[in-house]
Amino acid sequence: MGSGFQIADPDKEIARRAREDEDVRRLMTIPGIGPIAATAICALAPPAETFARGRDFAAWVGLTPLQKSTGGKPRQGRTTKMGERTLRRLLIIGASTLIRHASKKGPTEGGWLASMLTRKPRMLVTVAQANKTARIVWAVLTKKEDYRAPVAAAV
Repeated sequence: MGSGFQIADPDKEIARRAREDEDVRRLMTIPGIGPIAATAICALAPPAETFARGRDFAAWVGLTPLQKSTGGKPRQGRTTKMGERTLRRLLIIGASTLIRHASKKGPTEGGWLASMLTRKPRMLVTVAQANKTARIVWAVLTKKEDYRAPVAAAV
């Protein structure tokens, strides 16, 4: 009751710190990544230069399919789920938000997400989007640039 010490609202504190850190601010330009996920990525992940490519970062998080091959024929299995559990969860939550938004508003015609949603189960598309987001995170951190949405090719 009487100590006079008050704990600041954690969301406000995270948002304040997110505005101050350049990498966190850059990550928040990616759709599906907010202040909490961006701060967690910067805090928990090793430097982006540690990974040779975006797929290596996605594998470190645990968002890549298990590679199986028999008779020289490679097959992809379920998602490995080996890696940084907290970041994987945050990326999947962000991806599910994007999928939910695309389902309500309608994804852009001819886009990757639209074609995936018509052909695959929703949860599989969510994990694939999280994988894609992890690769974008790696690119944004290594290039030190804000995210730029891909421009649809005119047909």
